[in-house]
Amino acid sequence: MTEKRLLITGPNGAGKTNLLEAIELLGSLRSHRCSRDSDLIHWNQERALLRALSCEDETLELELRRKGGRQAKRNEKVLSRQFDLIGPLRCVGFSSLDLELVRGQPALRRQWLDRVVQQLEPIYSDLISRYSRLLRQRSQLWRRWRNKPANERDAILDAFDLQMALVSTRIHRRRSRALRHLQPLVAHWQKMISNGKEKLELVYYPGSKLKGEEAEEPWRLDIQDQLLDQRLDEERLGSCRVGPHRDEVGLLLNGLEARRFASSGQQRTLILSLKLAELDLVEQMSGLPPILLLDDVLAELDAKRQLLLLEVAGEKHQCIVTATHLDAFQGEWMRESQLLETKSFSSKGSVG
Repeated sequence: MTEKRLLITGPNGAGKTNLLEAIELLGSLRSHRCSRDSDLIHWNQERALLRALSCEDETLELELRRKGGRQAKRNEKVLSRQFDLIGPLRCVGFSSLDLELVRGQPALRRQWLDRVVQQLEPIYSDLISRYSRLLRQRSQLWRRWRNKPANERDAILDAFDLQMALVSTRIHRRRSRALRHLQPLVAHWQKMISNGKEKLELVYYPGSKLKGEEAEEPWRLDIQDQLLDQRLDEERLGSCRVGPHRDEVGLLLNGLEARRFASSGQQRTLILSLKLAELDLVEQMSGLPPILLLDDVLAELDAKRQLLLLEVAGEKHQCIVTATHLDAFQGEWMRESQLLETKSFSSKGSVG
């Protein structure tokens, strides 16, 4: 594809989203829609295989398997670390599901922030995987050992605390740092889109008590103490009360929580500001403009926001857009875009 813009049209259910999801997986190892690989494989198949060729002529390949986990290849070489696939195909996705970022559960905002950090530091995906595994194992330990003598149980928990405190610290630091970098960018876009009427602020509310300036060793020791102090509550409630899994990202519009006080139009402006800031940050940190994936999102925006998004996307980003029709695209956008039409088909599954 030589054109910077690809418009994919077709009826709902024709596979438009599947294509963008495949690009997202190759670019970030994550799907914004599914957390399990089994949900991404065609219903009667054992695997799904994704391949791409980057503009630097690197071949990227990701195989999803129902059994045996994933396998990633770069230039035909099997990678021992999956996150080494991240880099040549950095992308920022924007879909109607992102509108839930403002009004949805904290987990959605954590997942959004994690996708941003992962684009900047691919090794971050390994940290998140390690932390999820430790948290899951810790929960299993409590269920199995609830009636064990305290000294036996505490020795194992001490080992968990040591590992969890270190990984938690590194996640907290990266999330906090990413939000600091994003803040001036989102403030710029929110001010511009709202004609100077709105100020957007990102606030990090960590799930651990982080004292003083950002520093790994003091934070690690503090978190380790907090994990120890909350064990009685953990035993009673059955869940760990300290750590990145309890982080929240506050979105404040003119000093008020957007989740509670922002109108529907203001929420859409806020999400658009977040996505445009994400594009800017990934480009600043990587040196290359990321691919912009727009999944049938223009229908969710009014004419002014549509025009702004298309203008920004048209300047320097390779852009892949899906839509059920071409009504929102006119003039230069249509002339300089490659068009692809998809047909309906009967299928169960996703990227397979």
